[in-house]
Amino acid sequence: MHGTKVDAGKVASSLQSHSIWLDCDTGHDDAFAILLAARSPELRLLGISTVYGNAPLEKTTRNTCAVLEAIGRRDVPVYPGATGPLQREACFAPGIHGESGLDGTTCLPKPTVPARTNKGAVEAMFEALSAEPPGTAWLVAVGTLSNVAMLFNRHPELAEHIAGLSVMGGCIGNGFTKAPLGTIDGRQRSGNWTEFAEFNIYSDPEAARFVFNNPTLSRKTTLIPLDLTHQFLATEDVKFGLLFGSQARMRNEPDLSSVSTVRRLFFEILTFFAKTYAEMFDLHAGPPTHDPLAVAVIFRPDLFYCISNGVADLSQDERFELEIVTEGQHGAAVESGEIASHCGQTIARAVPAGGLGVRIPRGLNDKALWELIESCLSRTERHMGLEIRGERREASGTQPNRQNVDTGQEDMVSLVRGGNVTLSEFEASTGLMPDIKGPMKDKGGYSLQTRKEESLGVKPRDFSRSESQQEAEDDAELVDYIKK
Repeated sequence: MHGTKVDAGKVASSLQSHSIWLDCDTGHDDAFAILLAARSPELRLLGISTVYGNAPLEKTTRNTCAVLEAIGRRDVPVYPGATGPLQREACFAPGIHGESGLDGTTCLPKPTVPARTNKGAVEAMFEALSAEPPGTAWLVAVGTLSNVAMLFNRHPELAEHIAGLSVMGGCIGNGFTKAPLGTIDGRQRSGNWTEFAEFNIYSDPEAARFVFNNPTLSRKTTLIPLDLTHQFLATEDVKFGLLFGSQARMRNEPDLSSVSTVRRLFFEILTFFAKTYAEMFDLHAGPPTHDPLAVAVIFRPDLFYCISNGVADLSQDERFELEIVTEGQHGAAVESGEIASHCGQTIARAVPAGGLGVRIPRGLNDKALWELIESCLSRTERHMGLEIRGERREASGTQPNRQNVDTGQEDMVSLVRGGNVTLSEFEASTGLMPDIKGPMKDKGGYSLQTRKEESLGVKPRDFSRSESQQEAEDDAELVDYIKK
């Protein structure tokens, strides 16, 4: 990050401990947000609420529990939230995240601790955040904002109580940054779900408008849009650096037999994600790994910056007034590109210096941020007692546990055969389709599953999830608000 002005005070304050609640629709990049939130020593993860989005709620909830199982954080409570938007039909993203919402890996374990249903997600969020001292806890939202809108509608006093809200969503476009946002029919695009709209905001634009129009909340909100996340790419070097850890720096030919299951999991997640992003958006350098940035900005704000006279500058704090477009058509015809619509578009207007508004960084230190994620993987391995030979060994000293490998599939280690695997051998033993032939030790990825083309599913909002008649009335008031 050349030319960056570093504020030592900001760096020191960024290392303090923060309590956070994570709201997510667990798909591929959400898994990295969970890893960072659950395995960063600077953070205390109070709990996770799930929401529809990348897949239906049942699947995003299961994925959340499975990722927590994989990283040894079964203690984190998970609460299922909204099944759909406040007033629209739900849309899902099987073309990006697969049928399950987290396709492409054989290393994801079955959850042993189910999600909690003793209370609703909104009340769980409120109780956990309000129990923290005033001005200390953060809410991180990396999915649609349906849960968040209902939270602050039912409990408006919470906006003043929390330290802040960090949101992954939206896209500014119009040269806000130089990040590549992909193409649509050969034209540059700003959105990733429609030509103009990002998926999380498009999915429930009324919820997003409600959240960003809250004056108390907006002044303590940080938005992480596509313009920023598309600077955080999981390149081939990044993928293999995460797979091999310190080996990637120490050896020319790292030993795959020493790779832990948790590293293989996150490598496979990125490999599948890379394939779908290349196919859908013509982005071949690597997939943008959006969601962990909304977590990282809380405890490492020194790694994010605005642009001052063309130079990265940590001392500046740009603020913006946000407008979410709720007019225009919304649905399959828009999402397929048959009809152009600005519904779900995020419009940002700069406020004068010192004014109140949403903070939107323009740049980041990608190398340092990937190092944070690598340190979380190493910390996970140490915590779970993973041996240098790559598989989790039981305390009794038994052989490596292969329970995460599907029946009929050999472990990845057995396929290497001295660093060389042929196309036919790989396909015969796994049923998966590689991208490359030849030696595994040659740098290059392989996808663990071809993308499944699925039509969009829709599911109406189920208001029966409200915990009481009063909550149902609160939700109805919110719907009345967004119709104004």
